[in-house]
Amino acid sequence: MAVKTTKSKVNNPTAKATTARLFFLSASSGQVFSANPDGSDLKVIVSEGRRLPDGIVVDTRAGHLYWTNMGNPTANDGSIERADFDGKNVTHIVPPGSTFTPKQLQLDDKNRKLYWCDREGMRVMRANVDGSTIETLVDTSEGDSRPGTDIKKWCVGIVLDVEAGKLYWTQKGPDNAGEGRIFRANLEIPKGQTPANRKDVELLYENLPEPIDLELDLANRTMYWTDRGDPPRGNTVNRASMDPAPGNGKKEPQIVFDHLMEGIGIALDLKGSRMFLTDLGGSIYSANLDGSNKKTVLAAEGNLTGIAYAEIPAA
Repeated sequence: MAVKTTKSKVNNPTAKATTARLFFLSASSGQVFSANPDGSDLKVIVSEGRRLPDGIVVDTRAGHLYWTNMGNPTANDGSIERADFDGKNVTHIVPPGSTFTPKQLQLDDKNRKLYWCDREGMRVMRANVDGSTIETLVDTSEGDSRPGTDIKKWCVGIVLDVEAGKLYWTQKGPDNAGEGRIFRANLEIPKGQTPANRKDVELLYENLPEPIDLELDLANRTMYWTDRGDPPRGNTVNRASMDPAPGNGKKEPQIVFDHLMEGIGIALDLKGSRMFLTDLGGSIYSANLDGSNKKTVLAAEGNLTGIAYAEIPAA
C-alpha cells in the first residue's frame, strides 16, 4: 500500500512533505521497530539485546526517538536511550542506575522535558531531553526501600496535559486484584512540599483491573488507557473523562476495545480519529477512537510494549 504523504506547497511553498510512521518496541528481542500505519515497510531500526524496552516517544522537532529500557527489575540499571528516526546515533541520555524500571515515556515538547514512570522505583520522574536535571516529582514509596516489592505502589503509565500544568499516571496494583488506580497532580511540586508528601495528588479512578499505558484526547477531555487484567474488564482499552464527577456522579470507564493478549501500548492519531495498540502477544491493532473499524496491523512480532505514532519528514 502506498505511503500517505502530505504537502501544503500550494499555500506554503516552503512546507515539507511528511509521512506517518509507527515506532514500537519488543521487550523479548530488545528491538525498536518502524512501520507504516498499515503495517507495511516494517523495519528493525535498533537492536540492543534483551534490555526490556518499554516506553517510546517521537521528537519531531529534533528528529529523535527516545525510549526506556527497564533492565533487570531487581537491579538499579534502568535507562533512557535516544536515536535518530533511522535508528542511528544511539546514545544513553539517562544512564543505567539513574532510574530503576522506567516504563511509559512522554515528551513535553514545549519545555523540552521527558517524563516517565519508574515502576520498582515507585515514583514519577522527569529530565531535560538531553538527560540533564533528573528529578523525582511523585514518590509513592511511603518510605519503602527501592526496588519496591509492593505492587500497589508501582507507577506504570504516564501522560501530560502541559497547557493545564497536569500529569496523569497509573498504579496497576497486583495481577487481577482490582486495585488499579489513575491519579493526577500538577507538573510542578507545590512550594514547600516534597515528592513524598505533596498535597495536590488527586485519585481519579480506582478498582480497575490493571491499568497500564495512558493517552489523552485534550479537545474532548477524554483519557484512554490499556488494561492488562483478566476479561471481561481486563485486556481492554478503556476511555473515561479526564474530569470525573465527584461521588456517585462519576461515570464508569467505557470499554472500547477488548480481547487483547496482555495489552500494553497505546498511541492516538487524533487527526485521523484512530488509535494503535500493542500487546505482549505480539500484535499491533488499529481502531477508531470509539473502538469501531478494528484491524490487526501486525502479528507475531514478539512481546510488544510501547508504541508511538508520528508524522515525520518524508525521506
